[in-house]
Amino acid sequence: MIVPFGTRLRAAMVERGPLCVGIDPHAHLLQAWGLPDDPSGLEKFTFTVIEALAGQVAMFKPQSAFFERFGSAGVAVLERAIPAARSAGALVLLDAKRGDIGSTMAGYASAYLSKDAPMACDALTVSPYLGFGSLQPAFDEARIAGAGVFVLALTSNPEAPALQSARTADGATVAGSVLDGLYKLNEGAEDLGSFGAVVGATIGSTDEDLDICGPLLAPGLGAQGATAESLAKIFGPALHNVVPNMSREILAQGPSVQALRDATAKANDTLGPVLGY
Repeated sequence: MIVPFGTRLRAAMVERGPLCVGIDPHAHLLQAWGLPDDPSGLEKFTFTVIEALAGQVAMFKPQSAFFERFGSAGVAVLERAIPAARSAGALVLLDAKRGDIGSTMAGYASAYLSKDAPMACDALTVSPYLGFGSLQPAFDEARIAGAGVFVLALTSNPEAPALQSARTADGATVAGSVLDGLYKLNEGAEDLGSFGAVVGATIGSTDEDLDICGPLLAPGLGAQGATAESLAKIFGPALHNVVPNMSREILAQGPSVQALRDATAKANDTLGPVLGY
């Protein structure tokens, strides 16, 4: 029997705390770790993070771009890292922000969500800006595989409001229509649905209804300025479904495995009670 992603995510958050840690091998982080900015440095960085934290976090979020920049050698590291992290007990959300139409979207869905794919993940980030309905192949593949999908809704980049706050023909905002679509996809879930939204933890506040019955990925904690109090202000009644994402503040503690673990434990201890864990 296939266990839905939302069910597995909730269980991981209860067991390990709610934190999602990014695996973002920026060139400056590789340098700070004393590693070369090449595929060997990328591999050392990635597997050190997995070794250190796979037993402590609910989920990892590798940023695909930082692997793709090394071409096939970098993608090969990612292809090995995903199953390694999953085997060690952490869920893996690949941050690839794919978005297209028809057979191309189906191809992306198959590449990352099909359970037999070489880079099969627990969940994938996607972009809805070719229309929410264009993402249907990803939703369909996720249901078959018991995987999840996180859709960009309210991001914190300064360019975002021009698009996400624009009004559609029925008067709703673009972001609101995305959130409504996710609410409908999650109807019938026993606890946490498998179709989530990306809502930046640094947006300050929003009038949108975030009760989508699915997970709410909140990037921007730590080095980017958001705090536990920021989450309470933004998410309100939906706070228990928030998946807080922290990357730079934790990764900067490497290459010491113990320092990475200590920073992660501190973040979970701070965020867990606020989010109800």
